[in-house]
Formats: sequence, structure tokens, C-alpha cells
Amino acid sequence: MSTQVRAFLFGVYALGLIPSLLLGGGASDRWGRRAVVLPAVALSPVATVVLIAPHHSVAGLTAARLLAGVCSGIVFSAASAWVAELSADAAPGTGARRAAYALSAGFGLGPMLAGVIAEVVTDKLTVPYLPHLVLGVAATVLLLPGRGDAVAGVRRPLVSLPSVTRSRRFLTLVAPVAPWVFGSAALSIAFLPGEITASPSGALAFAGVLTGVTLGTGVLVQPVARRLDDRRPLLAGQVGLVAAAAGTAIGIVALGVDHRSLLMLGAPVFGIGYGCCLVSGLRETERISPVDQRGATVAVFYALTYLGFAAPYVLGGLAGLGLGDRGALTLTIGVAALGLVVVSASARAARREAATISG
Repeated sequence: MSTQVRAFLFGVYALGLIPSLLLGGGASDRWGRRAVVLPAVALSPVATVVLIAPHHSVAGLTAARLLAGVCSGIVFSAASAWVAELSADAAPGTGARRAAYALSAGFGLGPMLAGVIAEVVTDKLTVPYLPHLVLGVAATVLLLPGRGDAVAGVRRPLVSLPSVTRSRRFLTLVAPVAPWVFGSAALSIAFLPGEITASPSGALAFAGVLTGVTLGTGVLVQPVARRLDDRRPLLAGQVGLVAAAAGTAIGIVALGVDHRSLLMLGAPVFGIGYGCCLVSGLRETERISPVDQRGATVAVFYALTYLGFAAPYVLGGLAGLGLGDRGALTLTIGVAALGLVVVSASARAARREAATISG
């Protein structure tokens, strides 16, 4: 497959995921978290079976990726809100941290395990999917006897933008950070490895380990991100934007020398960007959203994070227009720097406003 086809298949997941994020959050506000999460979890292993069957067809893989995105999107928004509510008696931010850990652990361990399995088995297009089938069925069984939740019965359109998502605070403190959650990950695991033309020997295992290091770092950094956020709200998001720019700069060097080992140096830096932006965005979303709109607001946040999945496709397009890979990545650093300026200025304004009110 060409780089652009691979980037398309990577990003098409988000085409199913983003609308279902918005639908799942609103639906869980209306009918309850468990009632929405359970069917989507049950469908997730079905999506994996569909992904296995047409593995030689781009159209078949596209359909499977869309279905997987739909299942994931519903679960991410509704379950994150559910975890926050189940953590209501814990310290502030605990729910957001638990949801971020669970999300990041799946993304980190899944590709790493699949990549290593694919490197050593003969049937590389079937066997690596089997662990997910087992986990998907197990998750469904575990959810069946689970207790329901109290937040249900909110009557509003299923797909709607909560008023808080149109506020200046959301637009200037959450929206500029959110795309860098998966934008950082996508640059590390989906764009840069495909642009290295050196020997492909061991490429499957390398891709899996690279993904595990990137997203594993994203998990490990989250306690630090929480402490940064406790020290000063949005500081973790600012650190994340700096890390995303720094990881991109390492990527430019790696492309210049055409050696994938440098990508492994950039992976933890991108992971810091991923984890810090995720924690910062979730915690700020939790702070500003009313309880009866939390599911829908979390859904909007996640929808913005998954815009980052389009990064490899966009960068490939920019490179094809004459910028080249390194030119497109340099532009990416500029976009991250602009986001940092916006978030920093808005965070200062929010702190001044809070000090005035408290004074």
C-alpha cells in the first residue's frame, strides 16, 4: 500500500468514531451510561472479526475500520463520563485520570502486542487480532452483571453541542490542546515510520514496540501531568504542546538521516505530548461541564482529540504539494507553537479572572 492509502485507513477510523462519540455521550446522558456502553462493547469484537475477513481489500478494511471506530467512539465518551461518576467520592480529577489510564493502556499495549505477534507468527493477518477478540468477549461478560448508573433521563437532542463547548474557556483552553492528544501519537506511529526508507527487516515488531513506547509513556506520564495540573491548571497542556513540537523536531532529524532508531528516541517525547494533553483536556472539561452535560461535553473533547488521527493524511497531502516531508513537519511545529501561545494567554486571563472573583 502507498503511504497515503495507509494514512487513509489509519484516519478512516476517526470518521466512524467522531460522530459516535457525540451520539454516545448524549445518549448516555439520556438513557444512562451502562445502557449505552454495553451494546457497543459487545459489538467491538464483531468489528475485529470483520477486520480479519477482508484483509486483502481496501474497501473491506475501510468498512471494518469504520465499524471499529463507531464501537470505540460510543464507549469512549459514555464510559469516561461513567468512570467520572463512579469516582465522585474520590479526589478531584480521579475520574479523568482513571479514564485516561484505561484509554491509554489499551492503545499502548494492543498495538505493541499485535506487532510482536505479527513478527513471529506465520498467519500475520489473523493471529494478531485474537487477543482483542478474547478481551472484547471478556469485557462484555464482565459488564453484564454490572450495576446501572443514576444519571439518566436528561431530555435533549442526542447529538448536540453543550453550551459550555461554545464558551471562550473551552475554545481557547481545551480545543487547541485536544487534537495533539492523538496528533502526537499519529505522528510517532503512523506517519514517521512510513517515511523511513531504510531496511524493512523487523519492521512489524519495530512498529509495535514504537507504538507501545509512545503510548506507554503517555500512560506513565499521566500522574506527573496531574501534579502539573494541580500546581497550575493547563500547565500540563502547555508541556504537552512543547513535547509535541520537540518530538516533531526529532522526527525531522530522523528523516534527514533516514534511520528509524531515532524514531525510538522521539517516541517517549511524543508520548509525553499525548499523555499531558489528554489529562489536561479531560480535567479542564471535567471542571467546566455541568453533571447533566458531562457525557456530551466529554464526547466533544474526544471528538476533537481524534481529529489528530487525520495528521498523517494531511501531512502526506502537504508533502505532495511541494513542501516535502520535512517542510510539512516544520509547519506542524509552527501550528503547535501557535496553540501554545493561545493556551498560555488564555490560561493567564483565566487565572486573573479567578483571582478577581475570589478577591
